[in-house]
Parts: sequence; C-alpha cells; structure tokens
Amino acid sequence: MMKTNLILLMASALCLRAADIPQTNSPSAGTNSPPAAKPFEALIPDATHKPVFTTNTVRIAGRNVSYVTETGMLPLLKSDGTSRGSVFYVAYTRVGETNKSSRVVTFCFNGGPGSSSVWLHLGALGPRRVKMNEDGTLPKPPFGLEDNEYSILDASDLVFIDPIATGFSRAVKDEKPENFFGQSADLDSVGEFIRLWTTRHERWLSPKYLCGESYGVFRAAGLAEHLRSRYGMYLDGLILVSGVLDFATIEDGPGNDLPFLLFLPDYTAAAHFHHKLPPDLQADLPGALAEAREFVRTQYTAALEQGASLPAADRNKIVAELARLTGLPPRVIEDNKLRIDPDVFRRQLLHDRGLILGGYDARITGRDDDAAAPAPNFDPSYAATYGPFSAAMNSYVREELKFEDDLPYEIIAGVQPWNYGARNSYPRVAQQLASVMNQNHYMRVLVLGGRCDLVCPIDTMRYSLNHMQVDAAYRTNITYAEFDSGHMMYVNLPDLKKMQKTLEDFVKP
Repeated sequence: MMKTNLILLMASALCLRAADIPQTNSPSAGTNSPPAAKPFEALIPDATHKPVFTTNTVRIAGRNVSYVTETGMLPLLKSDGTSRGSVFYVAYTRVGETNKSSRVVTFCFNGGPGSSSVWLHLGALGPRRVKMNEDGTLPKPPFGLEDNEYSILDASDLVFIDPIATGFSRAVKDEKPENFFGQSADLDSVGEFIRLWTTRHERWLSPKYLCGESYGVFRAAGLAEHLRSRYGMYLDGLILVSGVLDFATIEDGPGNDLPFLLFLPDYTAAAHFHHKLPPDLQADLPGALAEAREFVRTQYTAALEQGASLPAADRNKIVAELARLTGLPPRVIEDNKLRIDPDVFRRQLLHDRGLILGGYDARITGRDDDAAAPAPNFDPSYAATYGPFSAAMNSYVREELKFEDDLPYEIIAGVQPWNYGARNSYPRVAQQLASVMNQNHYMRVLVLGGRCDLVCPIDTMRYSLNHMQVDAAYRTNITYAEFDSGHMMYVNLPDLKKMQKTLEDFVKP
C-alpha cells in the first residue's frame, strides 16, 4: 500500500512525542535533608511573553539584505478571547521597507501532519540554512549552519509557522487533541494564527502568499478557501511544494490503481539517475519521461483497467515496457501483478548492488541489514537530513535567535489519529482550491516537484489540478517547475538555486 503519512517515512520511530517528555524531576527527600525544592518544570514561554528581536544581514544575489528576526508565540483565541494554545513562529522582515502595503509576506509551513516548519525554514527560504553536501547527502558530523544566499528574503518577508504540538507550539492545559489534530481543526488554528499575525503587524494590505510542503500543500489549499470565507482574506498566490491534493493519487486500494500510474514517471527518472535504463532512454531523460507519460496515458491505463481479464499477450507487452521504463527485472513486475509499489521499487532497483533507494529522494542510497525484507527498513534520504536539521534548529533557536527554552524543539510530533473528515472516501481538497480560484481569479498557483520524489510525485498534483472544477480562463494561473532531486529538492544545491529564481519571479508584484 502507498503511504499516507507524509511527515517522513521513519518519523514515528525517531522522534520524541511531547506526551512522552517528563515534566518534573524531583528527587526524594532524605530523613534529615532540608525541605525538597519545588519540582523542576521545563516550560516554554507562552503567548503572554514578549517576542525576541534580533538583527542581521545576509548577502543575496550579490547584495546585502538587512533584516529583523522576530521569534515568539501567538495565542490561538477562543470566542471569549481566552487562549487555547500558543503557536511558535519565526518571522523575518527586511529592514528599510517603509511601505507595508507593497511588501510581500509569505506564510510558510511543512506538513506531516505533525512536522515543524524547520525544513522550509532552514533548508530553502530563510536567511540561514543547514550545511549539507551539495548533492543533499549526509555531511559528516558535527553539523552546522551557514548564510543562505538563496533565500527569498530580498523579495518577500517570511513567517514560519509551527502548528500545535510541533516546534515549541503547545495547547493549553485540558485542551483536547481533537481540537487541533484534524483537517478542519488544523485550518482553524493555522488560519487564526495568520489572521492575528497579519493584524498585529498591520499587513492586511500587503500581498500575501502561502508556501506549504508535503501535507502543507493539502493545508495551503484548504487555508486559501478558509481564509477567504472566514476572514475575507484574499491571497495573491500559493506555492505548493512536493505535495498532495487528493489522497487517491498517492494511496492505492481495492479498485484504485491511480497511484501506480502516476508514480511511473518518477520511477523512470530514478532509474535514469542510477543508469538502469536502456541506452536510448539513458541518453535522453526528457524523452524517457515523455515516453513514460505517454505509456501511462494509453497502454498502462487500459491494461490495469482490464484487471484479470487482460490477455496474456498484452500482459507480456506491458511487463516488457514497464521493465524498459523502470529498470526493474520482468520477474519483479510479474510478481507484483504489473503494479509497482514505491517500496518494491526502492528495494529492487539496485538489489543486485545491495542498495536501497530513498523514498523522499530516490537518488540517495543506503545499505539495509535485511536483504530479504519486502520493503526497506529505513529511508536513506530521511537519514541524510534528520540529524543535520535537528542539530541546526536546536542550536539556531537558542544561540542566534536568543529564544530560551528547556523542552526540545519538536521537529516531528505525534499527532495521530488525524481526523481527515472523510468517511468511505479519500481525503481531498482540490474542490476547496477550485472554489477559491473561481472566486479570486487573481490568485496564482505555483507547483514545485522533484522527479525523484517517491512520496508525492509531481504527476499526482497535475492529475488533481487537471480534474478540478475551475474555469478554463483561470487555468493559466497554474504553473509548474520540476527539479532533478526529490521531495526536499532544496537540499540539492543546483535545485536550490533554481528554486530561488523560480520563487522570486513568482512573488514579484
């Protein structure tokens, strides 16, 4: 089965949930000992504390950009004005911009659900970035930070949001998890944060964008409609990075072969990177991708629709073409009934070399300890990023941003079960996106995707957007950009450079 958890493939095993963190540490008092001290409680400043401000300069596109960083918490307000939670954020505003109504502001978040915003923050958009190897592979510890000359801070102010339970964001005591852990509840809380931040910083007349990654794309599409209908906040654009609008495109099931079709071009791209395609396809990646998409549109779709009634001769032709386009042995394709799950592809493509592929970036490989397992036991591309990003954020927030805390910054948090509000159907938000595009026909949408992303291939987004009920006149507002690497394309330096130019061109007023 395709995976619906978009946080990171091994996240639940590698992160510490907030509920698991000891809140007190009080040693027992001896018979003749002095009175015991009050139990130590590791507390994070809540929204009643004033934000912390720091100033710095970063060089972007050959020019020095001075900026103010605001690090703090904002309350999520109930109807009676009391708080139900505190949301942690880091906001960057460029110094010297006197006309707020002409200065772009972009609200940024990652996905999961249950992920903090650290990936977009310190990987792509902010003025500081994690030091990675140029190809996005794991650097040697200890890790570090460096100025991000590819930040978009010269073009847009940036606000990085950590939803409740992630980062330092926390609900108040006695609030129930279901008040935050669900599609609708998430839109309410993140939308309330955006409204309040916009109000307090006098940015209602500024051009406003949302940038979401992974489940953050699902969130951004829903938020665009929620902000419009709830607060009358019209957005200038959405930046949708490696995401999903309809879970039917990424999770197969009885009667749903759609993911097997839409994932195929990314298998072709990954096989090309690892030199597993035949010579004619190996010599021409654009041609190989075009052939894969044409095969999906015609022969592959027709074959899967026939199910068990597919004639043997036709079946053999499909097996041969899939082997040609994926680099997999025909036996593997036959054993899997022409339906290639990403775990099968990751395990089998380089099986003869004893290597597994990354799920988030199939360019990155690793060695598994169980060659006979049907699926990889870990994701090498996740392992390459988790340590560097965790170390960098924990250092950055205290040492550079001067935000003091004792609890860990939750890179990935446990937020399950997550209520998608869908019964006997796949969660989807394409209809909300279509609604807001039809009513705000100035809003533009930029879709970014990596060709080696085996979690959210860009063709899944194309399919969802092509099937939206949106007026044809507004489809020109949708543009795409493809990258050579995977889900977090920005950890690959050539892709980060391309991403910066793409985003700056997109947000220019």
